[in-house]
Amino acid sequence: MPKVSNTTRQAAAQGRKASGRKPVVTHARDAEATQRRILQAARQEFAMNGLAGARVDIIAEKAEANKRMIYHYFGSKEALFERVLEDAYTDICVAEQSLRLNHLDPKTALETLVRFTWQYYLDNPDFLTLVNNENLQKAVHLHGSEVLPVISRNRLDMMETLLARGEKAGVFRPGIDAMQLNITIAAIGYYYITNRFTGSIIFECDFMEPEMLRRRLEFNIETVVRTVCK
Repeated sequence: MPKVSNTTRQAAAQGRKASGRKPVVTHARDAEATQRRILQAARQEFAMNGLAGARVDIIAEKAEANKRMIYHYFGSKEALFERVLEDAYTDICVAEQSLRLNHLDPKTALETLVRFTWQYYLDNPDFLTLVNNENLQKAVHLHGSEVLPVISRNRLDMMETLLARGEKAGVFRPGIDAMQLNITIAAIGYYYITNRFTGSIIFECDFMEPEMLRRRLEFNIETVVRTVCK
């Protein structure tokens, strides 16, 4: 598994380079700015309409570019979708790292991570939509990604380090599976938000009302803390 020796974004860029994507050397600044606009427009379009429904001409129009430039930089709509997914996962990983969990006591760090994940999903609904869409596609666009394994290893390392600190301090139960805990923290926020419309009908309440969101976050934190702490 690749190791992250610097920042996650640098590791992700190295992964893309290793996957054979050629760096742009001519008019680098203009090219990078154009690619950023394309990626931002593509993220919005893919999140709104999915891969099948997304239109390259609309992405080009929103990015103030043209279709030829999109194909020049990214190769195809599918490759652009893969890049958008990679960037989406990179963004959440970088945001997690900025929490500086190692500077907090283990229990506070765990609660901070749960709070962060919940708020990130609320603030970035397009992330959930993109992940949903890729799962509908059976993750075919990420199978060959050189970036995702680096990101995943980095996130798992962070959780393993936190659990080890908590176990050493006598706060956490021994033997907690870092991968399973990662999945649980994601799932308890993910399900609530992605099912907010049907849930609001089934339970006859507004899932997105501030008090409901507050109560859900408290429940998420309590659930994880009870699972991990002695």
